[in-house]
Amino acid sequence: MRTLNAAIIGCGSIHRCHVDALQQTPGVVLRAVVDIEKDKGLALAAEYGCHFYQDYHEMLCDEAIDVVHICTPHYLHKPMILAALAAGKQVFSEKPVGMNLAEVAEIREAEKQADGQLGVCYQNRLNPTSLALRQLLDENTLGKLLSINAFLTWSRTPPYYADSPWRGRYATEGGSLLINQAIHTLDLLQWFGGGVSRLKGVVDCARLSDTIDTEDTAMATLEFSGGARGLFFASNNHTRDAPLQLEIHCENGELQLRDNTLWRVSEGKRVMIACDETPYSHSKSYWGIGHLQAVRQFYDAIRSGKSEGVTHLHEAAKSLHLVEAIYRSSQLRQWVSLTQ
Repeated sequence: MRTLNAAIIGCGSIHRCHVDALQQTPGVVLRAVVDIEKDKGLALAAEYGCHFYQDYHEMLCDEAIDVVHICTPHYLHKPMILAALAAGKQVFSEKPVGMNLAEVAEIREAEKQADGQLGVCYQNRLNPTSLALRQLLDENTLGKLLSINAFLTWSRTPPYYADSPWRGRYATEGGSLLINQAIHTLDLLQWFGGGVSRLKGVVDCARLSDTIDTEDTAMATLEFSGGARGLFFASNNHTRDAPLQLEIHCENGELQLRDNTLWRVSEGKRVMIACDETPYSHSKSYWGIGHLQAVRQFYDAIRSGKSEGVTHLHEAAKSLHLVEAIYRSSQLRQWVSLTQ
């Protein structure tokens, strides 16, 4: 098995999840890290035993590097993806793949001309609870899907935005709550529900209006393509980062996600189906625990030429479509139809 050499661009908090996953993936070596902060980058390179680059363009000239992981602020995702694909690299990017669907369209055209493939990190799809839930829905275990309710409440304070001024700005983050904290929840909603046909949403800035120019609270009513209903609520104004709560109501019972545990409720009985546990120290439980599997499946896809288990651009764009639709619906104060 040929060793694949990886580079990580961006040494913020999320990059540690990628490092841990790479270290646990056979046949993969972390060759380089890239960060604009020289002292931090050099210290991490020494810790990991790899090269350091301050300029990612210089790193892309390293012919030994096969795969580039992008862990940078949102506004840098598109130009870095385009540059890495043009350099012939395989690319694995943190979400969102771009800040809007216009950027997705540019990336799609570049990907058509590229030799490498692009994967996007939607690790929550690979949580044990998510996989079990999706399987139960696919098998129609509880009958027809009627509705899905999602409730996400995290805490983001002014210092969080002050420490990283790109956050909370449409120009550099593409939004805030919806495109950052809640985008995984929106992805799971559409993935479990089989796609969204239309929605009506509202966004607001309730507590952070003096800090950000985007939203800290959002809610939406969704209609799924199969006729089921969805209810979505998210806020960054809680006092802690609470685990996602989901209720999936079907004809013959319910599936409930509570405290990272999936329960099946039917005929008066409540049975535990699956539980998520954090497999390595740098992953926060509310981030989801699928980074290791997401990274491994991407490298498996590189070697096999198959894409099973990898979230590619078409799938990654669906949650961005929901984000844009909620913004638009809130502005228009009316239902918005979604077409893929």
